[in-house]
Amino acid sequence: MAFDLSLVVIVGVLTVIFTILVKLFGFPDQVRKNYINKSTKGVSTTLMIILWTSYLLWTIYGFLRNDIVLIIGHGLGVATTGMILLQIIHYRKNK
Repeated sequence: MAFDLSLVVIVGVLTVIFTILVKLFGFPDQVRKNYINKSTKGVSTTLMIILWTSYLLWTIYGFLRNDIVLIIGHGLGVATTGMILLQIIHYRKNK
């Protein structure tokens, strides 16, 4: 059986890899930074709301399509951006 290394496959694999990197390293790093500083100064609330909504809609779409890749990938985005939104609410409320 030959493995097809077409441009579509390569771009698809790279997309998955970098999406996972953002959600497993990028956002958690921001969460950790916010926690250490006890502040979300410099974090865009608007961007986080848009990202969270986008990830939520993609996750719902994944459930409707029964697509486990969409569910897991974007579900991680819902969780990580959700944590940042909770930090925004918590830290800005405590000022």
